[in-house]
Amino acid sequence: MNHRKIVQQYYGDISNLSELLAKLVNSYRLLIGGAGELNTIALAKKNDVKHALERANELGEVIDEIIEVLEETSCGYMDYCKIKSQLIGCKVEAKYIQTELDEELKLKE
Repeated sequence: MNHRKIVQQYYGDISNLSELLAKLVNSYRLLIGGAGELNTIALAKKNDVKHALERANELGEVIDEIIEVLEETSCGYMDYCKIKSQLIGCKVEAKYIQTELDEELKLKE
């Protein structure tokens, strides 16, 4: 497997974790909101509210783990992007980019 495919798969993994994190955070917020609403109901048992909060805490622990993994892995991808940007910056002169942009703008007019 060439290096580009490895980096693309690495980015895909990070992207998947980010999407999972967003979904879990939304679920967490719903669980907390549900526990809060349950707490305001006069007929709700204290044990039910406690159980709802325990489920939210369990999900919170999963969220914390995903955040830790993202913090550890995203650094490598950010380093890759910085290095790539520096290499492109060294290889491409600003006047060529400006010429391309000017031509692009002319075509849109």
